[in-house]
Amino acid sequence: MSTVEVSQFVPALPAEVERALTPTSVVEYEGSFRVRNVTETDDEWVVTVGRAGVELSLRFERTEDGLYYEQAGDSGPLDRMETTLSLASENEGTRVTARSTVEAGMPLSPLTDRLAAWKRKGELERALDALAADLD
Repeated sequence: MSTVEVSQFVPALPAEVERALTPTSVVEYEGSFRVRNVTETDDEWVVTVGRAGVELSLRFERTEDGLYYEQAGDSGPLDRMETTLSLASENEGTRVTARSTVEAGMPLSPLTDRLAAWKRKGELERALDALAADLD
């Protein structure tokens, strides 16, 4: 299991950032998958995403200071993936921090988990860049 964390200042107030961070927009900002379906309940969203022969579900829920989501079920490319997006006021804007834990579930786990974390870090950096550009 490996954990990565990225952080970026976004020139918008936390309430505006929170409105922009929907399950659909998060998936689009990350850029690795396309949203195929969203099912919403009172407490959570289940987002079915896919690309080139891979389909998986992500379970999202609002937290006190942002969003939490995880790979749901056994159909994803990883054994485990969970991510927290946290928002904090900073200098008339918002500091957005993304922290993700991944486990590839493959042989040579120290190596494969690090590789999965490296890829995940790139997705999170891309997501925060896209969010900042959207709100600039």
